[in-house]
Amino acid sequence: MIMDPEVSGYYEQGGELTRLQRGRNRLEYWRTRDVLGRVLPPAPARVLDVGGGTGAHAEWLAAEGYEVELIDPVPLHVREASALPGVSARLGDARDLPVPSGRADVALLLGPLYHLPERADRVRALAEAKRAVRPGGSVVAAFISRYAGVHDGVYRGGLVDEEYRRADYLSLETGVMISPRPGGFRGYFHDLEEILDEFADAGLPRPDRYGLEGAFWLYGDVDDWLDDDERRELLLDAARRLESEPSLLGVSGHLLAVATA
Repeated sequence: MIMDPEVSGYYEQGGELTRLQRGRNRLEYWRTRDVLGRVLPPAPARVLDVGGGTGAHAEWLAAEGYEVELIDPVPLHVREASALPGVSARLGDARDLPVPSGRADVALLLGPLYHLPERADRVRALAEAKRAVRPGGSVVAAFISRYAGVHDGVYRGGLVDEEYRRADYLSLETGVMISPRPGGFRGYFHDLEEILDEFADAGLPRPDRYGLEGAFWLYGDVDDWLDDDERRELLLDAARRLESEPSLLGVSGHLLAVATA
């Protein structure tokens, strides 16, 4: 499989090294941990972290006793993840996983589906995750909401620029996001029903869907909440209480979908 060179170039810049440790992106990190902590089997389950980047989640999973194998198509990511204690990492593509069938208890796809604009590729990645886990194992996939570009455009102010506004509205209409900034983000933003349809076409049952950030990622003072341990726990608890409310799912920047293979 060939990775889009624009996407590869974006990640080779190294932004993923610290992205989830900065600003409001920390809400995505903490909420992903929060949901995984409730849906994963207990350690020492075998976790296949597909498209796991530099190991932001592989690191804490390994520290909690999980057997973690990370697969990513970006050499920089694999080098960084390989240095983490308890994590094995190698190059690979979500659409053609270099692992035997039934190898893992859990397959995580916390990024690959962001960058596969063709539906057939996304379904193939989900089907590969299903193949890689044992019967009764779990497939957990992350998605960017179809509405994230417009929300982010208002939050950051990019919507006042005609080129950025055109890109945000294109993502709203088609799901395809192509940043007008050289070397910027290129990806696919999911409609909520698409998530269900793609799981079904991959041979997976209807997943449970979790909105990660809710509307809180759009709050101007969310950094202050995340900076304070006590307030962060209150924020996470509030997000947890709203995470599966159907009317709010699309407001989240990111969603997790969880199904049993």
